Amino acid sequence: MHDKSLGSRVFDAVNYTLLALVALITILPFIHVVAGSFTTVQELAEKQFVLIPTVWSLDAYRYVFSTNTLIRGLGVSIGVTVIGTLISMFLTSLMAYGLSRRDLDGRRIIMFAVVFTMLFNGGMIPTFLVVKSMGLIDTYASLIIPTAINAFNLIIMRNFFQNLPDGIEESAKIDGCGDWGILFKIVIPLSMPAIATISLFYAVTYWNTYMTAILYLNDSVKWPVQVILRQIVILASGLSADTSGMDDSFVTPPEQTVKMAVIVVATLPILLVYPFLQKHFAKGALLGSIKG
Repeated sequence: MHDKSLGSRVFDAVNYTLLALVALITILPFIHVVAGSFTTVQELAEKQFVLIPTVWSLDAYRYVFSTNTLIRGLGVSIGVTVIGTLISMFLTSLMAYGLSRRDLDGRRIIMFAVVFTMLFNGGMIPTFLVVKSMGLIDTYASLIIPTAINAFNLIIMRNFFQNLPDGIEESAKIDGCGDWGILFKIVIPLSMPAIATISLFYAVTYWNTYMTAILYLNDSVKWPVQVILRQIVILASGLSADTSGMDDSFVTPPEQTVKMAVIVVATLPILLVYPFLQKHFAKGALLGSIKG
């Protein structure tokens, strides 16, 4: 193998340097947030930017977890995320598989309707009226059903299914396999990269549920963790907040450190899921966008 030319080595050096700088710029704020959540209020006020705390402190986390309300909110968010992701993947896979079949009558019209929803929607008030008319107000279903199928995710899944070789389905039909068998025994197992990718998209969406919870849930006991964390941040800032869902044991935390602790609590659970799906993520996103 020939040695690289001087120009190639210079290009590689510059490329690696730029990538390292971009990675550093990306990760330093996150390290600062994590470190800031474990430092004291005094040190954070003095240094402004902390990467390694001089004095480690768990005060912010003690304040955040000083109420069982947060634990309850985490349970709600985990339940909504798991159940919502399963429902969304089931419905999205069914619809995407149907739209990927070239012999489906009217599939172009259906696809046009799907794409149309990506550009135009009824807005907040009409959506609220629809949810209310369906009797979903103050139920967990209101956090799942209105967003059960995302048009963008549907299109990626449909394109991925279209990329699968036609011969596989034809062979299955010859062996006596029906449409349901083809979908669940052949198509789904072959589509794990796309399924892992779309599952992550849906899971992040459900985990970050905030606005829909504010709109549709009147009972503070049913609030997901994002809403509760927002109330904690408001209380920490000295502003008025709805404390009806808080326990009497809750103590107002220091503002800056608790904000960082809140970010860690809200980000860490979904961040822990990503490594298990990372190997499928890039492949699924790319293959699902090759052809339309």
